[in-house]
Amino acid sequence: METSAGAFAERLVAAGLRPTRRRVALAELLFSRGDRHVTAEKLFDEATTAQMPVSLATVYNTLHQFTAAGLLREIAVDGARVYFDTNISEHHHFLLEDGEELFDISGAVAVANVPPPPPGMKVARIDVVVRLTRDDD
Repeated sequence: METSAGAFAERLVAAGLRPTRRRVALAELLFSRGDRHVTAEKLFDEATTAQMPVSLATVYNTLHQFTAAGLLREIAVDGARVYFDTNISEHHHFLLEDGEELFDISGAVAVANVPPPPPGMKVARIDVVVRLTRDDD
């Protein structure tokens, strides 16, 4: 696992991004803790706690740049909530609705009866998000 600013800068360059100070610092916050799911607000809070001078808009922009460069995977769970996943492999998710927690489903998920795409298009990816509530029993 990467741990130095230099390693994160190299990772950004390899993805075609300029390794600015803020990008490297945000990459370190994101990727030094292994696979995880964050929202822009959560990463902004972590940056603030780390006394990193960065705006929420910069965090949003950086997350979208990292996603476009293939460093993150964006998981939209509804119109208002978007998570960014440091694990970019093909996998699916559970969403704990009352805690707004997203976590990986281990193993394969069978997706059946996918309709054919319109002419001239192809299926790029299928994301499955299984919504959970706590069992009150």
